[in-house]
Parts: sequence; C-alpha cells; structure tokens
Amino acid sequence: MSRIQKKFNQLKTNNEAALVSYIMAGYPSEKATLSAVRGLIKGGADIIELGFPFSDPIADGPTIQMASTESLNNGTKIEKFFSIVRKIRKESEIPLILMTYTNILYNQTYQKFIMRAKNAGIDGLILPDMAIEESNVYVKAAKKNKMDTIFLVSPNTENDRLKKIINSTSGFLYMVAVFGTTGVQTKIHKYTIDALKKTKKSARGKIPVGVGFGISTEKDVQKYVSSGADAVIVGSANIRIMENTPVSKIQNKIAVFTKKLKNKTR
Repeated sequence: MSRIQKKFNQLKTNNEAALVSYIMAGYPSEKATLSAVRGLIKGGADIIELGFPFSDPIADGPTIQMASTESLNNGTKIEKFFSIVRKIRKESEIPLILMTYTNILYNQTYQKFIMRAKNAGIDGLILPDMAIEESNVYVKAAKKNKMDTIFLVSPNTENDRLKKIINSTSGFLYMVAVFGTTGVQTKIHKYTIDALKKTKKSARGKIPVGVGFGISTEKDVQKYVSSGADAVIVGSANIRIMENTPVSKIQNKIAVFTKKLKNKTR
C-alpha cells in the first residue's frame, strides 16, 4: 500500500477529507520551494503535489504558467527536481505527487523515469495530457514500480470512459471542477457538484475522488467536502501567496493559510 493509499485510509477512519496542496518546484527558488513545503506540512496538508515545469502546460492557468516559466528560467531540470524531493524526504514521510506532462516521461521511457521518481521519493503521478486510450505502457511501468497513477476526469466525461479511467487509477481520482484551466475561481457551479456525485457513484468506493481547479477559500473546501469529495486540491492560491511574499516569510504564511483550509476538511 502506497503512502497515498495509507493516508486516505487514515483520513477515512477519522472522517476527514484530504487536503492536497500544490506548489511548483523551483519557484521562485529552491529555497522558497522547501520553505513552502515546510509551511504546508506545518499547516496540516495531507498530500503535497509538486509541479515539474513544462514549456507548454496546457492544463494550467496564468498563475501556474507563470510559476512554470520562472522555474524553467531558474534552470529547474529533472535532476534538480529529484534533489528537492530527496531533501523533502529527509524531513518528512508526507505523500508526494509529481505533476507534469507526458513528454517529460516519454523522453526517458516511462520505466526509467518512474523508477527514478520512485527512488527519489515520489509516490504518485499526475499527467493531465495522458489519454486513457494511450496509457497501457505508462500504467504497467507505474504498477511495476508501485507508483500511483492519478488520472483526471471532467464534469462531462462519459460513463463508459469514466469507468475505464477509474480502472486505471490508483491513489485517488482527480475530478476537474471547471471547464477550463487551473486558477482561482469565484463560483462553485451546480454542474460540478452534480458531476462529483455522479463520479462518486461510478467509483463505488473503489477509489477516493478528489476535486481540483479553482479551489482557493475555506468556503470552497467546505462546500466540496460537504458534497462528498474525498479530497480537495489547492494550487494557484499557494502560488499567489509565494509570488507576493519574501522567502523568509513563506513558511509561516503558507502554514497559516493551509491550516484554515485543513480545518474545513474535518
């Protein structure tokens, strides 16, 4: 059982949903990344999602695109990313997810990349552009290395396709809350709540269902958890805090923000 699966089992026993917190590795610096991670852990985040920058982040909105570009400009390459992961692992056993795009893995072969990620301390992968129809080699390599494959579904994913995705997913299923990219939203749509309930019904308890994209406030977290989400994913809001905060104060600011969100998952 992976760290991610153990965490969800523990949370279920405590009648809590998971707070999955995203930051971009290398943004605005390695020091800032590690400070943010410490803040997330201190604030009570259950799982940390680490973005690895990509030149064409099609699923990401302006905030994370900006962070990705700056991270790339800072020279964040995969060796540096794995070095950051190893430093985190020396301090914590918190579940870690790598979020990036398929080309990054494909260029090294899925098997080689996933083995390296696992050895560094990564527990799961999110690849927004990985189509379920083309995922066999990827999923086999992940299973071989005991790596969770977290697939995405949207509010308009058809039932047959949804079932296929659920069957290939481990760790948790990531339901995109909005039709669009990541970013801070101003409204929770009825179609999202309806889709969450439909997705939960299709999952039949086999896999936890998390909701992400546009979640940035305590009210957002409370609404999704009360509607049945097993996890909420918060990203752009963390990046915005880091964007406007001196490195010396990032840990504390992130911790305070994270604690407020985590309190609404109980």
